[in-house]
Amino acid sequence: MTKTIPTADTVLSLAYQMADVASVETLKWFRTPTLTANNKLEVGFDPVTQADRAAEQAMRAVLAIQRPQDAIIGEEEQNQDGTSGLAWVLDPIDGTRGYVSGTPTWGTLIALNDGTAPIFGMIDQPYTGERFVGGLGYAFMERNGVQTPLVTRNTQILSAAIIFTTYPEVGSDTEADAFNKVASACKLVRYGMDCYAYALLAAGHIDLVIEAGLEAYDIQAPIALVRAAGGVATDWRGGDPMNGGRCICAATPELHKAALEILQQVPLD
Repeated sequence: MTKTIPTADTVLSLAYQMADVASVETLKWFRTPTLTANNKLEVGFDPVTQADRAAEQAMRAVLAIQRPQDAIIGEEEQNQDGTSGLAWVLDPIDGTRGYVSGTPTWGTLIALNDGTAPIFGMIDQPYTGERFVGGLGYAFMERNGVQTPLVTRNTQILSAAIIFTTYPEVGSDTEADAFNKVASACKLVRYGMDCYAYALLAAGHIDLVIEAGLEAYDIQAPIALVRAAGGVATDWRGGDPMNGGRCICAATPELHKAALEILQQVPLD
């Protein structure tokens, strides 16, 4: 299949339109007493809210008009096949647990995949007014109409690194053990930031994000963003992380190598 990639300006404009309509829905319910959360799990708590569903529907409506030929991979609705060889990967609220808790660490994720890799990614945090963009020649954060370049830090050794993950348990016991071995070598470890951690990495505030149990819609936008800012993104064995599972994002190749060497020493299922 011959793929025709839209121009960078076209992709950026479309991503902005989707983020704008999604933010109407997410901000409508955020920190309100009318927000309701249903649990997706029989054991544990994985919430979905009316804001998740409404925001994804709003983004899909934009694509239905402007890019009906493209596939869509989303969290809340069925995947949609396309004919262009391109796919939009959407997570209306990454970090719904944080969203229902009132923390501003959630975000709307928008990625464009060309069939081999995510080539564009956006993390939008409408409550703080921050929009992080990477790919197709872009690497910037926009707030109040002002764009700031995104560049990862130059940290090259673990003892100087700040590392993030979302859950202290990380995933399985072996995954937690692997993460903790890396974290114990770092300067500072923090938890609970969901997609916002990847935005902080791209913006040069932290150095490592290591996670497990991811879906494609959780990670494709962060992958594109981190790589555009100069960072490295792989799975825990150095392979391709775009379909989810385990991912490590690092500010520099040197830091990535150091962390990967520790992760690779732990047997994983």
